[in-house]
Amino acid sequence: MKRTPLSPAGRTAWLRLARTRGVGPVTFNELIKRFKTAEDALDALPALAKKGGRSTALIPASRDEAEAEQDWLDRIGARLLCACEPDFPAGLAALDPPPPVITTLGPLDLADRTACAIVGARSASGVGLRFAGDLARGLGEHGVVVVSGLARGIDGAAHAASLNTGTVAVLAGGLTSIYPPEHRDLHAAIAGEGLLVSESPPGYSPQARDFPRRNRLISGLSMGVIVVEAAERSGSLITARYAAEQGREVMAVPGSPLDPRAKGTNRLLREGAALIESADDVITILSGLRRDNVQERELSGYEDEPLLDPDDNSATDAVRERIAALLSPAPISRDELVRLSGAPARVVAAALVELELAGRCEVDPGGLVRLAC
Repeated sequence: MKRTPLSPAGRTAWLRLARTRGVGPVTFNELIKRFKTAEDALDALPALAKKGGRSTALIPASRDEAEAEQDWLDRIGARLLCACEPDFPAGLAALDPPPPVITTLGPLDLADRTACAIVGARSASGVGLRFAGDLARGLGEHGVVVVSGLARGIDGAAHAASLNTGTVAVLAGGLTSIYPPEHRDLHAAIAGEGLLVSESPPGYSPQARDFPRRNRLISGLSMGVIVVEAAERSGSLITARYAAEQGREVMAVPGSPLDPRAKGTNRLLREGAALIESADDVITILSGLRRDNVQERELSGYEDEPLLDPDDNSATDAVRERIAALLSPAPISRDELVRLSGAPARVVAAALVELELAGRCEVDPGGLVRLAC
């Protein structure tokens, strides 16, 4: 995908659209496909939200707010990167959809080097912590950057062991939001020696719904994901699922069947994940992959044939409420909504944009839709 720098005004508009309440990555992507520029999409937001059934006016993020965020990032030496620009990490640009914006602190070249994620249990065993550290050091000795989520347990062990060779921490909160609190020193060390990446606004404190979004970026930045320890309902398994969907390699470390922290990893192995016993196993797998091939297969970006056609606006009126009636707090895929509604995919996409802007539904980057909380 050809990406070009935005003008200062264009970057401010892009950030305003990304920070507007109700505009998630999927809706942002659809809006840019339809309206081509963030400026035109911002102008269209109030009318689209009203069509979706919003009772109060939708007010986009202000220009002052966007400029203040950019000024704050400049003061701390951080960067704002828009998905349509050349410096945006290639692995994230290949996601469908990419995060509209990220903020980074540290040398950006780390995001474009060969990278592998190491994730696992927060309440990890001593053996698991030691093994995660050994893996991270071994990968670093081979020039591989280690990516993780700065969580307790396995994540923290992987980051600490790879500080000297290259580590990337993807945060669920803003760049200066320290979570968990006991990782304050590790957070500072990565800010000084590695790379911090966030999809959230500066200072934002993470909520539960932000961690799956963070996990999607962890796998997106990596050629493969290693799960060291994970219970059956672990967030690490979400990262592994994203990795599989993105065409990344899924790897797992086997564990004792008596340890509940091994239930998730052992299940991954039964489902076809590569078995990992040392860093050499990982290097052998990564050496057989070509990152550019992965990206070419996954690349979608903002130059696809539009899913939203202005001529279809009237058609959404006939199906919007039908789609809304199909939604519940339990997630349902967009493909299933197309099937159940009997409407064309692009009409369903248009209706979901209006419903999300109206605050009536939430559309996850993975393609799942649920009623808004």
